[in-house]
Amino acid sequence: MADHPRALRLAGAIQRTVALALETEVKDPRLGFVTVTGVKVTGDLQNATVFYTVLGDDQDRIHSAAALESTKGRIRSMVGAELGTRLTPTLEFVLDALPDTTASLDRALAEAHERDAAAARLREGAHYAGDPDPYRHDDADDDGAGEADRGGEGGAGEGTDRGVSRP
Repeated sequence: MADHPRALRLAGAIQRTVALALETEVKDPRLGFVTVTGVKVTGDLQNATVFYTVLGDDQDRIHSAAALESTKGRIRSMVGAELGTRLTPTLEFVLDALPDTTASLDRALAEAHERDAAAARLREGAHYAGDPDPYRHDDADDDGAGEADRGGEGGAGEGTDRGVSRP
């Protein structure tokens, strides 16, 4: 189902508000370099999923997730004050897997490029194992061997009785 225009507008406003709140209001020392990458709001505008990335290693991600979970209520209050809607959507913070997926795809593309380059190097000095033209050409035969292959010089009906054996 397509996203509703109001849900899209609300998602944009929530993304801006959460990013600003993380930058200016939240002073948790566990919070690392967090970037809000996107927000998805349900069609009934009751729930919002906030996607984020963290610059650093797995330990930084764990600490940032704990900091976001502990300050979720404060951020939701700020979102409610900013939106001015009757109901403030609940917030769920989800670590965005897009950077990891992108890095994985970059590694796969680099590996494919290296394999292509290695195959190109192998092709440079390669030549055919047999004749360059492996097909037989009957018109080039001078000894008449081509005639024998096509039915020979026998009688008119010779060789036409397929599948019938004669004593």
